[in-house]
Formats: sequence, structure tokens, C-alpha cells
Amino acid sequence: MEENIPNQPHLDIELSEDVAEGIYSNLAIITHSQSEFVMDFIKVMPGVPKARVKSRILLTPQHAKRLLKALADNIQKFEQVNGKIKDIDTAIPMNFGGPTAQA
Repeated sequence: MEENIPNQPHLDIELSEDVAEGIYSNLAIITHSQSEFVMDFIKVMPGVPKARVKSRILLTPQHAKRLLKALADNIQKFEQVNGKIKDIDTAIPMNFGGPTAQA
């Protein structure tokens, strides 16, 4: 249970139902400029050569670094409980290993 620390700022975070459902993504493209990081989340479907960005998140460089640390911490905790996550080839397979289309 969390303790309320005196003089600690409190932030109420609201999560709407549609956002709580989440958006599935199996591809992320990350780009950056001097002032921001842009993370595009995409859902690639087997056998479909076209995909659409489902969500775009813009971050300051400082927040991107905090996100990296938080994600690394969560992956470490996940692997302690569930075992090592297997690395896979980062190339984007256009058929996702499914059958090849034929006419």
C-alpha cells in the first residue's frame, strides 16, 4: 500500500475507457530531432503490404530517457518472473511467416 508522504505533490491521472482499451502495435518507428523524440506505433498484418500508424507519441529528450530507464526496469522485473525474453530478428517480414500468396 502506498504511503502519503507529506509535502509530496499529488497528481490525479484520469484514464478514459477508450484509452484504457489500448492499441495493439507490433512495430514501432522512433525518430528524433534536437528537441523531441517521435514514436510511431504501427500494426502490421500478415500478407498486407501496407500498414497505418495507429498512435504517435511525442516526447522531450529528457522524458524519452526516463521512459527508456522505466522500460528497462520493467523488462528486468518481467524476466525475473517469466524468464528471459527471446530476441528476434528486427527485419520486418512482409508475410509474417505465413503462407505466400498465389494467384
